[in-house]
Amino acid sequence: MGNEKLAIRDAKLEDLNRIVEIYNTSIPGKLATADLEEITVESRLPWFHDHNPAHRPLWVLEEDEVIVGWLSFQSFYGRPAYDATAEVSIYLDPSVHGKGYARILIERAISESPALKLKTLLAFVFGHNDPSIKLFNKYQFEKWAHLPKIADMAGIERDLLILGRRISE
Repeated sequence: MGNEKLAIRDAKLEDLNRIVEIYNTSIPGKLATADLEEITVESRLPWFHDHNPAHRPLWVLEEDEVIVGWLSFQSFYGRPAYDATAEVSIYLDPSVHGKGYARILIERAISESPALKLKTLLAFVFGHNDPSIKLFNKYQFEKWAHLPKIADMAGIERDLLILGRRISE
């Protein structure tokens, strides 16, 4: 990664508190998640256990051994025919926004996709989330769907974009 103080590793159950804490920091801004209230660690246990390093990893990004972000691969639509497709989600602690850490995570996701038997990556991004749209566009994700005014964010209707990238043919 070019920065010795950074490390990406598979998440462990004891990391879930920090993963949820980082996720919850994104809720008030209404930019990165459709959750309107904080979630709990207990509510995320099934989600955590749906991940595994060989098929649908959940990675944490550490800076000086402190978790500052995470990336998850989520199965798309839950049907076997879509097994080679995964949705990626990236969340960072606000203290590290603008440091390029999301780029580090998406580059790793793209490079590891063939080993995970993934041919397609998707990102579900709000239409007003310019930083995320720019990030995914930089890595050749294209707009594959536009769902207008599908999310009601406390009285403000927001568009959802589905961005996609083929990893291999």
